[in-house]
Amino acid sequence: MKKYFLVAKNTWDEMLTYRLNFTMWRLRGIISLVSIYFLWLAVIPNNGSVFGYNRSLILTYILGSSLVNSIIVSSRSYIIGDEINQGNLSNFLIRPINYLMYWFAKDLGDKAMNILFSIFELLILFLILRPPFFLQTNISYLIPFFISIFLALFLNFFFNLLLGFIGFWSPEVWAPRFIFFMIESFLAGAYFPLDILPKPIFAVFQLLPFGYSLYFPLKVYLGQLSLTQIYFGLLISIVWVFGLLLIAQFVWTKGLKVYTAWGK
Repeated sequence: MKKYFLVAKNTWDEMLTYRLNFTMWRLRGIISLVSIYFLWLAVIPNNGSVFGYNRSLILTYILGSSLVNSIIVSSRSYIIGDEINQGNLSNFLIRPINYLMYWFAKDLGDKAMNILFSIFELLILFLILRPPFFLQTNISYLIPFFISIFLALFLNFFFNLLLGFIGFWSPEVWAPRFIFFMIESFLAGAYFPLDILPKPIFAVFQLLPFGYSLYFPLKVYLGQLSLTQIYFGLLISIVWVFGLLLIAQFVWTKGLKVYTAWGK
């Protein structure tokens, strides 16, 4: 495991090397967060509620989504497709290292740095905006909240893997990734809680994996789900994690059979 720890550590060095890229990534996140924050601040009256959410709950959801996004969405495995297309995958196939574990370790290093900066940014915003915030103290909700975050981390990792594996069959990997994550952000509840949608649509969304990467953990934190709903949501998350793992392994095996590289 030591080698994977070193991989995660080296990811920090890579990110600090390209400081401007990292700064622009964080700045984009702040602008998006502040925009959505003031939108909901204007929509919900001071002492009223909309769709069953008062100001405290909806603003906690929006601010919480920023922190959860820093854990879930940030990833270094987005360059897997380029590694395959450029033939650099060959360098990994001859080494005593698990390729999937290698990228998972890089993802963890990336997430660790983004979490630190996200916490710092949220603290600054709290001092400036002083928003009403719901602080969950019930351990019965906090434990499943952290479990759901852990499962969401794997969900997003397998999404990134599968998108990267497109490189086995096509040189175009950025367009599908961009389209996918734009759609995923909406389906995951990054802009609004999914339960404000019509019930038939929301019922379908509950069976898809996307909401369990953001909406579900935040709803657990807010304490708006019963224990039955929490257990059901965790069960679906686990099913999707193992399902995507099997799909990723299948696609990886098929991809290696068609993979070719020259001069490596």
